[in-house]
Amino acid sequence: MQIRIYITGGTFDKEYNELTGELFFQDSHIHEMLLLGRCKLDLKIRNLMLEDSLSLTNADRKIILDHCIDSEADKIIITHGTDMMVATAKVLSETIKDKTIVLTGAMIPYRSGSSDGLFNLGSALAFVQTLPHGVYISMNGKYFDWDKVQKNRKTGIFEEI
Repeated sequence: MQIRIYITGGTFDKEYNELTGELFFQDSHIHEMLLLGRCKLDLKIRNLMLEDSLSLTNADRKIILDHCIDSEADKIIITHGTDMMVATAKVLSETIKDKTIVLTGAMIPYRSGSSDGLFNLGSALAFVQTLPHGVYISMNGKYFDWDKVQKNRKTGIFEEI
């Protein structure tokens, strides 16, 4: 069983510039995270973009959608910024019915050392293998139906609605 991972950016892959105090993208950390986690799954990884989810356009979401549709794998993980994760999940759910798609991200960049990204990626890998077809969001060790979750900006966690 092959799992497809699409990288789109988000805090997951951001780095901190100590001189300016800004977050920026240089490259994805997915390969390093999988190595650190000793992942032995059959994965195929593709970097679609490195964008903050607040910057994603409808054209970007169409790129994500088209890759999910064209994927031979029926198990897909998308690393994504947390702010607009639900919006992208909605676009995917309107068209794709025959695959299990799990979107995940991080509240703290992986390179920061105390990131939740490694845990969220591991959880997403487990959930994509066990959940039925549909579109889900995986954060904080939980999975949610895409249309029954929201990001609580006060607590920094995702919660069921």
